Amino acid sequence: MGNKSAQQMKPQDIVLLSKLIALESPDYTQMELAQTLYMSQSEISSSIARSSYAGLLINKGTEVNRRVFFDFIQYGLHVVFPQNPGPVVRGTLTAHSAPPLTNEILSEEYYVWPYAKGRARGQSILPLYPTVPQAVELDPVLYEILALLDAVRVGWAREKNLALRMLEQRIC
Repeated sequence: MGNKSAQQMKPQDIVLLSKLIALESPDYTQMELAQTLYMSQSEISSSIARSSYAGLLINKGTEVNRRVFFDFIQYGLHVVFPQNPGPVVRGTLTAHSAPPLTNEILSEEYYVWPYAKGRARGQSILPLYPTVPQAVELDPVLYEILALLDAVRVGWAREKNLALRMLEQRIC
């Protein structure tokens, strides 16, 4: 593993780690992950290698190092993978506009991941990986985790703190 740039985290690694948290089981196959996240198997394999190298996956890549992952979300996610709301588009609700934050935060502004099959309109938030809108249709737990992550990436202090409390309950 001499190529250091091959070991730098990428946004899809956060999606993969979130999926593993949502699965709540170390019994997964890379092919299953590839199909449900709409990624190639080589992307899944590379992501597992990067996350293992970073210490975010332990036990030979079968288990998320939950405390380290949460600490990264809390202190690094908004710095490493920042996002600012863009133009109004059709898409899938995210951040404070999606469950579970919709129950806690009332807002006239909606945030969405751009997606032609989406049912909402709002300011665009680029997802951590282009296939996120499709992947969350298959997995409501993953949807909540990724929407909470977006609240950390783009939210004001109140939304961010609420999202972090909810994420800590799910991850740690």
